[in-house]
This record gives sequence, C-alpha cells and structure tokens, in this order.
Amino acid sequence: MNPIKKLLIIGFVWPEPNSSAAGGRMMQLISIFKANRFEITFASPALDSDFMVDLSEFGVTKKSIELNNSSFDDFIVALNPDVVLFDRFMIEEQFGWRVSENCPKAIRLLDTEDLHCLRTARQKAFKENRIFDLNDLLSEEVAKREIASVLRCDVSFIISEFEMKILQDIFKIDSSLLHYLPFLVEEMLEEDLVKLPSFEDRKNFVFIGNFLHEPNWNTVQYLKETIWPLIKKQFPEAVLEVYGAYPSQKVLQLHQPKNGFFIMGRAADANEIVRNSRLVLAPIRFGAGLKGKLLEAMQCGTPSVTTTIGSEAMHDNLPWNGFITDDIEQFAKEAVTLYQNEKLWKQSQKNGVTIVNQCFQKSKYLAELIKAVDFLLIDAESHRLQNFMGSLLQHHTLKSTKYMAKWIEAKNKN
Repeated sequence: MNPIKKLLIIGFVWPEPNSSAAGGRMMQLISIFKANRFEITFASPALDSDFMVDLSEFGVTKKSIELNNSSFDDFIVALNPDVVLFDRFMIEEQFGWRVSENCPKAIRLLDTEDLHCLRTARQKAFKENRIFDLNDLLSEEVAKREIASVLRCDVSFIISEFEMKILQDIFKIDSSLLHYLPFLVEEMLEEDLVKLPSFEDRKNFVFIGNFLHEPNWNTVQYLKETIWPLIKKQFPEAVLEVYGAYPSQKVLQLHQPKNGFFIMGRAADANEIVRNSRLVLAPIRFGAGLKGKLLEAMQCGTPSVTTTIGSEAMHDNLPWNGFITDDIEQFAKEAVTLYQNEKLWKQSQKNGVTIVNQCFQKSKYLAELIKAVDFLLIDAESHRLQNFMGSLLQHHTLKSTKYMAKWIEAKNKN
C-alpha cells in the first residue's frame, strides 16, 4: 500500500458546491486525492461564508491564512506538504513564491478552473461590439499573468480541450505542463433515467447560475430583454424561473411575475429544481471553461438550449441534449419546440446521457490524473529541468513578488 502523502490546497475561496461549478469542481478534486491516500489541508485567505462546506466532514483540515504575511512561511514549513495545489492563478501569484522558497521539493499544481484570460478577452470584445479573435489573447494583460503562472507550476489542470488547444497553439506551452481534467461524474445508467420525473411531470423553463460570475448576469439580462419576449410571443403561458447565488439588487429588479419572468434567488437544492424543470435556457454570450449548469442539466435528464460558447468543449461533436444556436429568433423557436414536443425532448434527454458517459465519466480520467501526480513525486527534478522558461519566471517572479509582499507586510505593521 502506498504511504500517506500530504496535500495542501490553497483556495481562492472556501468551497461552495451549491453556489458554483467551481465549488463542485474543487470537491471533486478533494474526493479524488482523499481516495488516493492524501492527507489534505485546505487553506484560504478568504472570509468564511454561510454556504461553505464543512471540510471536516470530508476529513480535510481547514486553515485560515493571510495575504502578504510571513506567518504562512512558518505554517508551510511545519506542514511540509508533498504536493501543493493552487486554486486559480491569482492564488499562485500570491503564495507560489513562498511555497517555492520554503518547500522547494513540493510538487506545484495549478487548477486553472477556466482560462481567465479567455473569459476576459471575450468579455472585452463583446462590450466593444466586435467579434472576438484568438489573437486578442496575446495583448491581454491577464494572459501575461496567467500564462506565467502556468509556466511556474509543474502541471496545470485544464478543464476544456478548447483551452488545451489555445495554450499549446497560441501560447506554445509544452504539453508536459498541461493535464486535461474535465468535470468528473459517475456513469449514468438506463435505470437512472427511469427514476427521473417524466416529461408530463415537469414544467417551466429554468436558468441557474452564480450572479457573482459576470457571464451569468449578462445571460439573465439577455434573456429578459431579448429572448424571453420572443418566447412569450410564441408561447404566452411560458414561465421562466431564474435561480442563482448572490443576486444583487439589479438582478432582483428583473422580477416580473405578470410576464412569467421570476427571479427566485438562491436555490436550496439546484439539482432538484433542474430535475423538475422541463428545459434549461442558457444563451451565454461570453465566458470560458465548461458550463457546470449544462452538465448538471444532462445529469438531471433536462434538455437545454444554449449558444456555441455555452456548449464549447462539452460534447465532443456528439448530438447536443437539445439545441445550440447563436441566432435569437432560432433560439426562441427551438426553445418552444423542445418544450412542447415530447418525442424530441426524450431524444434530447438520451443525447445528454451519452455526452455524460462519453465525455465526463470519472473512471476514464482518474487513473491518468494520479499517474501524472505520482510521476512528479518520483522525479520532479528532471521534469523541472525540461521547463527552463518556468524556472526563469520562478527566479524573477520570486524576487519581485517577494519584495513587494514584504513591503506590503511592513507597511501593514506601521
């Protein structure tokens, strides 16, 4: 039996799997490492929230840490982890140099969640009312920081095959530094579908998403102002329920029951809501990564209508569990057709099961992930020798970030 190894996860926030796909992703990673005999400590500079999971229930030690404070150095030296996992590049920027300086032998992993530079560049192009071009990424300020972070780490987990391609083709990142790791879920069986509510037992359209995430807020505005009026024109009895964590006042102001548009706030049980809805609407106009809400819809047997960005890298050219279109008239038409046509709805549901089982099945990716980490634990030195750009960035960034952090720490003490 393999000896127990120590994993330190440094989180951008405390995991909230019921609030966001990122929280669900983090809990998936925790369960994988836990099942492979890792003793896990989860540290974060974030404030506690009412909706964070109780990490102790998962056998994980919780530790609050501070930004720009040398107390982290004492903490990590005492812990002496074998592996450190950074949750998003901003966390690696803050703590990577401290890990490198105090525990140089620890394996450094980065979970990108999604490519922030891709999301930012797409959002910028959208706001400037122009078509996004991949070359926009090369002048994106966030890209310079994010790619530097990828290079400094031993391996980065990439959630989307489209983003794998961008990193290799646009940014020329060596494949040895990247590991494709999508959402990981259990296989769906025929009997799982039978247990789900039937077409007749479901009602209403639904959208669900965390409102702290700008693409979600934009999607709800787009639904309210542009798409929902077209759907109501064709289907006057239509009702849309919009759920999401952290709705602001401007979100709540969109609530308009007389028009069938309901802002419902945080979902107590997102899975149950999606399972009892007949159709998910997700006209997403910018963003990156994979859409947890659309995978959840497939698992709940709920077809969806989305855009090319919504479905990006999610179905490997398999038939979608509904429709994909960027045309607003077509979007509304397909939504109403799918809502009303039971035969089409059931076929779409089956398409979703096929996608879940072929693209996101946990057993397909688990062994490769653990193998990649074990390889680094055995021979990180030779792996790092092949990554000269990474060591170059590690050297210079360690110096610049280190002295900036020390200046901030000294300033805070005055």
